[in-house]
Amino acid sequence: MKKLFLFFLIIFATLSMSAQNEIVSLNGQWNLTYGLCDKNAPATPDELKASGWESITATVPGNVELDLVAAGKIDYDIELGSNVYKLREYEVYRWWYQRTFETPKLGKNERALLVFDGIDCIAKIWVNNQLVAETDNMLISHTIDVTDVLNPSGSNTLDVRIDPVVLEARKYVNGSIGSRKFVRVEYEHIRKAGHMYGWDILPRIVSAGLWRDVTLVVKKANQLDNIFWMTDKIDMEKKTADLLLDWQITTDHLNIDSMYLEYEILKDGKQVFSRKEAIYSFCGRQRMTLENVDYWWPRGYGEPSLYDTKVRLIDKDNKVLDEREAVLGVRTVQLKRSELTTKENPGYFYFLVNGEKIFVRGTNWVPLDALHSRDHQFLQSTIDMVIDLNCNLIRCWGGNVYETDEFYKLCNENGIMIWQDFGLAGTAYTQDLDFAQKMREEAIQVIVRLRNNPCLVLWSGNNEIDISIGWNFTKPVDPNMDLISRDILTRAVWEYDPLREFLPSCPYISPESFAHELGARNVMPQVHLWGPRGYYKTPFYTQSQAHFVAEIGYHGCPSRSSLEKMMSPKCVYPWTKDGKWNDEWMTKAVRCLPAFKGVDDRNDLMINQVKVLFGEKLNDLDKFIFASQVVQGEAMKYFIELWRMRKFNTSGIIWWNVRDGWPIISDAVVDYYNNKKLAYYYIRQVQTNTCVMIGDAVDGLHPIVAVNDTREAERGDITVKDADSGEILYQGSFNVPANGKVTAGYIAAQSKQAMWLIDYTVDGKTYHNHYMAGEAPFKLKDYERWHKKLQIQYD
Repeated sequence: MKKLFLFFLIIFATLSMSAQNEIVSLNGQWNLTYGLCDKNAPATPDELKASGWESITATVPGNVELDLVAAGKIDYDIELGSNVYKLREYEVYRWWYQRTFETPKLGKNERALLVFDGIDCIAKIWVNNQLVAETDNMLISHTIDVTDVLNPSGSNTLDVRIDPVVLEARKYVNGSIGSRKFVRVEYEHIRKAGHMYGWDILPRIVSAGLWRDVTLVVKKANQLDNIFWMTDKIDMEKKTADLLLDWQITTDHLNIDSMYLEYEILKDGKQVFSRKEAIYSFCGRQRMTLENVDYWWPRGYGEPSLYDTKVRLIDKDNKVLDEREAVLGVRTVQLKRSELTTKENPGYFYFLVNGEKIFVRGTNWVPLDALHSRDHQFLQSTIDMVIDLNCNLIRCWGGNVYETDEFYKLCNENGIMIWQDFGLAGTAYTQDLDFAQKMREEAIQVIVRLRNNPCLVLWSGNNEIDISIGWNFTKPVDPNMDLISRDILTRAVWEYDPLREFLPSCPYISPESFAHELGARNVMPQVHLWGPRGYYKTPFYTQSQAHFVAEIGYHGCPSRSSLEKMMSPKCVYPWTKDGKWNDEWMTKAVRCLPAFKGVDDRNDLMINQVKVLFGEKLNDLDKFIFASQVVQGEAMKYFIELWRMRKFNTSGIIWWNVRDGWPIISDAVVDYYNNKKLAYYYIRQVQTNTCVMIGDAVDGLHPIVAVNDTREAERGDITVKDADSGEILYQGSFNVPANGKVTAGYIAAQSKQAMWLIDYTVDGKTYHNHYMAGEAPFKLKDYERWHKKLQIQYD
């Protein structure tokens, strides 16, 4: 119990480090020594000196594979063709990181903390040849008080030993509940990003390294910890908000009755609230009412207004002992959902922000890079694309790492809501109490780090574990028995972030839906719609009763220039003489390992989808690329329009996904090289705040629907033309209420295939859309002609 208390004390102290703390970066050049982790592998720094193992220079933050490439020890392009499989040999290596650092100057009662923001992941750490810590979680930071082992002055040695996770996993006995697809059994006991073992969106690279910052932090004797701002209640008419401030301090004062807490709120640099109060305990809660509030809104619904806050710890002489700054977004969020939905009793699943029903136009956020030390290189450009596509929500997928504070800062500033999965995905994790304790510690650290961000609207227990459990056997197994999502994470959110919504799994199988006679698949109000992946207008999509879809996507081939970067020249053309996919295209499918058969049909999705829409199998690569991108674009556009035109019977769609984290062939609308597929531009056209769309015919009439995702009424003008003849099929105006929709008119169904071009104006600006009229299959040459008439502004 004492050890657990110290863990939380250090975690809260580390998370509260302010600019006044001395922070020394230990990033940069380290020594990296490595070799097979067999019985002869050196186990201590002294044994390492006598081992004769090879050493190279490493960069921290980094991944060992990138260091081997930089040192010339890997002499091939790891991103090219099937070369990624060669990295498998390094999965059973032991890695030693070494460097020296100077002892910081410490004042009275100050402590020196060694902070690893990311160690991947089974590690032991020595300072001056003394073992100071062991870690087993890649996904959280690790803080070690090293004060008592430092040399009083001068240099200190730092040794970090990282052992293979694949060998660590062999120590455990695995249960029989979880899915074994994609070799997921290997990570059921290991706290490491699930995708690294191989997924259908990223290759298997079971990496190691110090992948985020390493710092030495001087912890002050008197310090503010655990600052947490909450919006308890708002009054939109009066423009007021009741706020809560939770705080906790570390102090060396025996008597704290003479200490004060001072806090202020600023807007655009001007103070709008301030208060100074005596404190009588090491923690507390302050209540206040803020007047004339500018609220935080998601994109489209208003400005994402932010306040700056400052909290100061002051002694009896009015000396500032510590100061913390934090951002404050004043808003309330509720997730309204039913346990199930049926034709007889339709359910619901939607978000209320500041009392306003929000239609979600979202995207799933997957790893920015398979090697996470490079994530920062792609963060800003990917967020810029999310903004360009006018998404108002990002779902942070559970097979990924937890994103940086900078990611959340960008989402706060741009009105992008965050649905945050905990780092669990795709299989049933062990239910033993030791693992449960690890998950509690992880959850608390992540919650405390992220909970001040107004963009964060939902915690989700995991990705697809309910359906991995529930549908893994002919006889369904009840996922509501899962200890982690139903107990550990539920309680962690309840205790440390009580005003934030929590969903046990995505999608969630409630006790009611699990027990329903129709089966959970048919009565869940929120789903992932992957299914047969055939024609995008099949009843699987069009007749779904779900009110919210958190995953849906469609394959699209990358451009030729990208294929030429990711494939060797002889393999750019995909098909062998016998008509099968060549080996490199199978690798990019993504195939976990050469002998693995889990995703061999994924490239066939593109062939089948092209054949359904255009009625032919294409052997010309350039025509195939174009046709595949058209199919993906039309499908993604159709899904978004289908859900928007049903507003608010359906309340959101989170499509899969913006950008690849590796050179692969996938559902992403932007590839690893940031080349945009056609779907990107189609999605951009149909995710405008106010959008005009044409639906499929009902009783011989195609509805023209205007949807408005703002809090102001909108009006505009519409013209619909035939792309070939130029004939005007409809011309008129529309008035659509705030946050509503309206059917502006109708066009009679026609027997011929055609492309209808939609031009509409809102607030003096002209927008464009289109509709494919008629039944598939279409002729590719017709679409090529129509495509030239689409008014798309390419980047």
